[in-house]
Amino acid sequence: MAGKTAAQPQATLSVRVQPRLASRNEVAGLVGETLKIRLTAPPVEGEANDACLAFLAKLLDLAPSRLAIIQGARSRTKVIRITGLTKNEVHARLSHKGV
Repeated sequence: MAGKTAAQPQATLSVRVQPRLASRNEVAGLVGETLKIRLTAPPVEGEANDACLAFLAKLLDLAPSRLAIIQGARSRTKVIRITGLTKNEVHARLSHKGV
């Protein structure tokens, strides 16, 4: 069939965000399957969510549009959908960055 494209791989990543707790955005470690990150942005009007997605996009070498919060937009614990990478690719990129 003409016009059909293959579905892009997707992965999810559990993230625990600690807003306004750092002088710079940084990874605070991995607890089980959950990535802990500290952000400079406050948890006000979505600023921490935007900073979280931008930081993860940079960490994974992806465009920010490839990431979306699918659970926990108003919580510190979030589930992020990553389009364009498999779960193994996400873990490989994080490992390459020392996470």
